[in-house]
Amino acid sequence: MRLTVLANMAKSLPPLPEVADFAARTGAGLDKLKWLLWHGNTFRAGQVLGWLEDNLYTDPAENPPGAQVKLARYVSEFATYIRANTHLIPNYGERHRCGEAISSAPAESAVNQVVAKRMVKKQQMRWSPAGAQLFLPVRTAVLFRRWYPGFTRPGGPAEIEVDLAA
Repeated sequence: MRLTVLANMAKSLPPLPEVADFAARTGAGLDKLKWLLWHGNTFRAGQVLGWLEDNLYTDPAENPPGAQVKLARYVSEFATYIRANTHLIPNYGERHRCGEAISSAPAESAVNQVVAKRMVKKQQMRWSPAGAQLFLPVRTAVLFRRWYPGFTRPGGPAEIEVDLAA
């Protein structure tokens, strides 16, 4: 989401007379950065961030446009965040090609639905926060299995089918 905000800010940059297509080049750099981070190439992403920081920073005495100063500050904050968390950035492209999950949205949806159902005030049997904490993992697992019967965790234990008729 931060990259989307930065890209929108880059589109609103005023043209600079000394640099041709400054806004377009900055937007292209942000698009490249997004691709690099998606594919886990944090080294090259750091280089692109350094290029963006260098090109956006101007001496305050030169009286740069306010939009450029704001974008430079946000890019600097984003660069600091990426450099601090570079070891935590996965390669989503490789995960996607291997068929692995790249989103926790199904699990989050199950949790949100369970919480919304039982934590409303007009519910007859409302959960206490302590009770919800104990019951939520079980109920979420049951709903998740019901909604996504073919989903299995990669590398997880194999399920054993039990014949109840025997």
